Amino acid sequence: MEFAKIQNELCIKGTYYFRIVSQSFDENVMKEIHELGHEIGYHYETMDTSKGNIDKAYDEFCGHLITFRKIVPVSTICMHGSPLSKFDNRDIWKKYDYKKLDLIAEPYFDLDFNKTFYLTDTGRRWDGAKVSVRDKVMQGTTITNSDFKKRKYHSTSQIISDLNQNSFPKQVMFTFHPQRWTNKPFNWTKELVIQGLKNQVKKWIVE
Repeated sequence: MEFAKIQNELCIKGTYYFRIVSQSFDENVMKEIHELGHEIGYHYETMDTSKGNIDKAYDEFCGHLITFRKIVPVSTICMHGSPLSKFDNRDIWKKYDYKKLDLIAEPYFDLDFNKTFYLTDTGRRWDGAKVSVRDKVMQGTTITNSDFKKRKYHSTSQIISDLNQNSFPKQVMFTFHPQRWTNKPFNWTKELVIQGLKNQVKKWIVE
């Protein structure tokens, strides 16, 4: 909610993806964020929860989508990375077509990352591709005059600096995990420590 309010005050519209788990799925929060003018999407993980059974995963997905749409409109979806799972939630679309469900996009499939710069705070860092199992893309692979591949950011201050110098990419997909941006010292420290440990495990998985 704090993210949504800040963006609303700055006249920025975002898309907020909710998982259908107890720590994420909150009808009142979804309604409030939607009323602020933001988009609500479904952060799906049914290949993981169905243990790789693609038909069961699709049935679960459709049921969850109906649940979401009883609360707010949903027109886009985004996979949950599930780094400790051996299943990739995007694999459900090797057999089924989400666009037949009145869904217009899944960003990991429908954005052109030759034109759209990709930044995610996965791993609690902007250059966390080495410790990211699935939250990553092939960036600018077919553009000879693109500087996407050599452009790297580690800290938020570096991003702000490029923005102030008008040297930041014009089209960007930012992926945020709001719990990483808390102002509460205990929660901030907890996230720092736990994510550091997770990164060590994920680095081993990636390697």
